[in-house]
Amino acid sequence: MCSRILTTQSTGSYWDKIDKVKKEMKHADAILIGAGAGLSASAGFTYSGKRFEEYFPDFIGKYGFRDMYSAGFYPYGTLEEYWAYWSRYIDVNRYQNPPKTVYSDLYNLVQDKNYFVLTTNVDHCFQKAGFDKRRLFYTQGDYGLWQCSRPCHNQTYDNEAVIKKMIAAQQNMRVPSSLVPRCPVCGAPMSMNLRADNTFVEDDGWHTAAGRYQDFIHRHKGLHILYLELGVGGNTPGIIKYPFWQMTHDNPNAVYVCVNYGEAVCPQEIKKRSICIDGDIGEVLQLL
Repeated sequence: MCSRILTTQSTGSYWDKIDKVKKEMKHADAILIGAGAGLSASAGFTYSGKRFEEYFPDFIGKYGFRDMYSAGFYPYGTLEEYWAYWSRYIDVNRYQNPPKTVYSDLYNLVQDKNYFVLTTNVDHCFQKAGFDKRRLFYTQGDYGLWQCSRPCHNQTYDNEAVIKKMIAAQQNMRVPSSLVPRCPVCGAPMSMNLRADNTFVEDDGWHTAAGRYQDFIHRHKGLHILYLELGVGGNTPGIIKYPFWQMTHDNPNAVYVCVNYGEAVCPQEIKKRSICIDGDIGEVLQLL
């Protein structure tokens, strides 16, 4: 097991580290990418500031919201207002492309390599950039999917067509009542397929992806595998960060790379086989 003693240092300068990562990506038997919110932030999917103010001026004016994320948890008085907010939220964070080329830059680096992606991001940016969906495991859900809020059954539903109708039809911060989504089985309101509590639906697609992830790990056990962690913070470290540390520790042929602005750390036990780069992910990918 890895200790709680962490280090931000790995041998060499910033440019030395870039060269080391290039070498590891070239020679690794496999690359397992672990992607967190910092990757999408580097791509321009920010949840506050100018971007938030551009799409939600009416909600900011009425409620004084400061960012998209916290506004999504507000207890709106009606489902019509709730879905007016969320339809815009989903549209800008799922169906619009990120402002920067970070995801496509990453794809260009690994498209011809033996890779797999484990991510807590729910914005679908990997597939939009060209990543093979059979090599992706979205552990926390997808902005593009709905589920029964109860839930009465383990199935999810694509929401793009209805979201577009909500965007076009909403007035005065409300969508028409006829567009409020309800479960086709029990009639309860639909909710987002996002892991927020114990109602999260793990549908057949989720379990298939989970199986592919476990198979990838099993097939490359003991080989020269590069664990490439990008923008993973401390909110859910048990999904990507801690397992990557442990698998690196257990496999003497493995190398751990962490690229994160202000949070590039690793345990002392794997320091000699780790490359921690404190910097903007998009910049690092371009240098690679």
